[in-house]
Amino acid sequence: MDAGLFTANNVWMMVCTALVFFMHTGFAFLEIGLTRQKNTINILFKNVFIICVGILLYYIGGFNLMYPGEFNGFLGFAGFGIALPEGGLTPDYADGGYTYWTDFLFQAMFAATAATIVSGAVAERIKLGAFMIFVLIYVGLVYPIVGSWQWGGGFLSTIGGENGGFHDFAGSTLVHSVGGWGALVAIYLLGARIGKFGSDGKAKAIPGHNIPLAAAGVLILWLGWFGFNGGSVLSADPGLTSLVLVTTSLAAAAGGVSAFAISTFMYKNFDLTMMLNGILGGLVGITAGADLMSPLEAIAIGVIAGAVIVFGVALIDKVKLDDPVGAVTVHLICGIWGTLAVGIFGDKAGIDQILYQLAGIGATGVFCMITAFIIIYTLKATMGIRVSKEEELEGLDIHEHGMDSYADFRMNDR
Repeated sequence: MDAGLFTANNVWMMVCTALVFFMHTGFAFLEIGLTRQKNTINILFKNVFIICVGILLYYIGGFNLMYPGEFNGFLGFAGFGIALPEGGLTPDYADGGYTYWTDFLFQAMFAATAATIVSGAVAERIKLGAFMIFVLIYVGLVYPIVGSWQWGGGFLSTIGGENGGFHDFAGSTLVHSVGGWGALVAIYLLGARIGKFGSDGKAKAIPGHNIPLAAAGVLILWLGWFGFNGGSVLSADPGLTSLVLVTTSLAAAAGGVSAFAISTFMYKNFDLTMMLNGILGGLVGITAGADLMSPLEAIAIGVIAGAVIVFGVALIDKVKLDDPVGAVTVHLICGIWGTLAVGIFGDKAGIDQILYQLAGIGATGVFCMITAFIIIYTLKATMGIRVSKEEELEGLDIHEHGMDSYADFRMNDR
């Protein structure tokens, strides 16, 4: 490989790393936009904490837990810290796609995303200290172990022999549903916000305080997904990279239109938040197979993901779970759909591939639900995971941070 191509590959991967980092701004804007003013600083604090400790945890042990080299396919560890291997800055590393340092940083950006997904689901009522402990364990141990099963050469990558195997291109299951399963367990153990469900058991809308910020967050996330999926090509290969960006965008657009159309038909209003989550559902749905799909198949995946959003949000409300930003529907249910879609559409479609995809979904779901339950239930039984009624009603910003997010503009939700 000539030096120019190696440099171009590495520069593209560094650009994608920056785009995935920028996604954390999108997540933060989306979460604060869809929740109330009195909890804005609390949500921003959680998002900043996640990216800071996520990078450090990935350096301390996460990277070598996720990519342990030769291991038994279930659990391996290559040691603490990171050390430049021989040839790590040359085309001998990663088939010339990038350097060792770029590899570490790009993967570290993914690691923090799983906990960010949980942050939105538990917004407005979780104790900050308990959440931070959960993040340390979930990002430091759970996420890299699951990732090693596929991306680290573990058992999911080898089922079915040379021509088979679980396929998750950029993380519909390995990133998004890891966060989604954690979020599902967390909101079950945490309970709903005060006022979410009336005495008749019906869900009540708790409007977000800044929908323009939420919309900006989704558009930033869409932009960041060009790095999330485009970088997962692991080089600047012009043909595959351009295909991935096309399928990613088409699925996002189709998801937004589908969710908007279905929700308008069902509820007789033009719901922007449903359209925004439809875009995210399409993005999550295409992430597992963005490298395998034709443009038309990407649109089909997005259309179905948009429908999943509308009915999934209704289902979460029906079973009396409180998810302020729709994280479980977007990241877990659409993550499952996108993973299954690999066996239905695209180059690997077939019953065998569907079974491989189900194996990956099942293994990830069981492991994440068990570990998340152990972590959160232990925290609940010891230090507690929910703020007091007074703190929840008055807002976490004042009680946990001693400040107001908009000091000169106090709204009635305080």
